[in-house]
Amino acid sequence: MKPRQILLAGAMAVSANMAFADCTNTVPVKTISNAFPAYEIMTGVMAGCGNVESELDKDHRLKIVDAFSANPSLYSMTSLTNSTSVPMIDADLLRPLDDLIAAHGSGLNPNQFIEIDGKTMAIAAFANTQHLMYREDILSDLGIAVPTTWDEYIAAAEKIQAAGVVDYPIGHYMKDGWNLAFVFVNHYLGEGGEFFNADWTPSINNEKGIAVLERMARLAPLMDPEYLVSDTTFVTKQMQQGKIAMANLWASRAGAVNDPAESTVAGKIVMAAGLRGAERIASTIWWDGWAIAKNISDEEAAAAMKLIVASMAEDVIQANNDDAIWLAKGFVPGAAAKGAFDTAAGDAVPYPMNKYIGSMHSALGSGLAAFMTGDKDAATTLADIEAAYVSDAKEKGLLK
Repeated sequence: MKPRQILLAGAMAVSANMAFADCTNTVPVKTISNAFPAYEIMTGVMAGCGNVESELDKDHRLKIVDAFSANPSLYSMTSLTNSTSVPMIDADLLRPLDDLIAAHGSGLNPNQFIEIDGKTMAIAAFANTQHLMYREDILSDLGIAVPTTWDEYIAAAEKIQAAGVVDYPIGHYMKDGWNLAFVFVNHYLGEGGEFFNADWTPSINNEKGIAVLERMARLAPLMDPEYLVSDTTFVTKQMQQGKIAMANLWASRAGAVNDPAESTVAGKIVMAAGLRGAERIASTIWWDGWAIAKNISDEEAAAAMKLIVASMAEDVIQANNDDAIWLAKGFVPGAAAKGAFDTAAGDAVPYPMNKYIGSMHSALGSGLAAFMTGDKDAATTLADIEAAYVSDAKEKGLLK
């Protein structure tokens, strides 16, 4: 699979003119998506068009393969990312969109089209990455320089902890399972690690993998002790409530942490680039967007495409400019986007998009907590994760 590269810098180009004036929908459409502000905005617009039922669920990725395997599909369309698109493509559950784009997608930007094997399989709505968000007032008061590396970040957090000015110096999305695995993925890439050998056997039980686990262990005492239940929403609320001073958080939450309607510390949080590991920025670049089910009628698919276009109309983007790093027309990067653009302008790489990474991510998600709780040492943890990956990959026919 060779997806067209989505560049965050592409969102810098502000195009004029196209707003979706009439989005009246008469065909019943059901959507399922992740649950955070950008998708709330888009599904809200769709609802205003009529005859749309939307399910927002942060664990939607666990449902969509089975739901779209039904015939007819249980949903008309779903949100997708680099990661969640892979099993959907492999199972042939998505409709190629080129004909629908030609008929209804003139308001979209070309850099929104996610192409796989020459066919457009998804429409990217916004780009996402992970970057530093910090309380400028706290760092200034304590004379702490803005960290640029994970080692500097930990040193800064230790100074903040010693000062006792917040409940915990940092927050991190280290919830057991997918989130904890994602932390490892980012840090391992930041160390210059390669997840696989040339034959797709695993390659994480090495010095770089152990270095990542040791760093994760150093982060643990600087966070809420319940960090193994801490997801992105949890960390966002910690920052909004003034309980933490720093976080390396998803760019899609940058608007929320400084929103006066939600945050008690609005205006005090500044965005900076993602933190560096030994080799590169330890963050990954993602696209988030929509794909349409293969197992629905042509009429329903056309209605879904029109709704996707309506949800990203220029006036919608302008009204919600700071809620995402929009790839659609009308986006003007502001202060909330600075961290994401600085991360993309650096050397952060896209989240791996291949059929093996799902098995690796799952094995990491199942195996890392044993290290964080002290039940296993680093080398044993990584060896067990490699074994779990091999077992899962063989079961799926990916390895012999």
